Amino acid sequence: MTDQLPSTPSRKVPVQFGARLVSGALSGAMVGVNGGTLLGGLVAGSIGAVIGTLGGAAMRSRLAAAFGRDLPAALIEDAIAIIGAISVVGMLR
Repeated sequence: MTDQLPSTPSRKVPVQFGARLVSGALSGAMVGVNGGTLLGGLVAGSIGAVIGTLGGAAMRSRLAAAFGRDLPAALIEDAIAIIGAISVVGMLR
């Protein structure tokens, strides 16, 4: 939720983007190991991080413009991320 603060840098600047890429790759690799394909999970996690970062930023921008402010868009984005994470974890069982 810290990304809702005005002082938070864009998720698309190199350091933040790189951190998301590494985190996605590691998460994907761990899921891939469980399914017997480390490399496939690593690649899928990396791709997911790129899509999530760029797509999430675009979606939030559009929502913020539609609402006329960022907070409702940020809360919707957080809710989607939480529901998505719960869904993914639920599928791993």
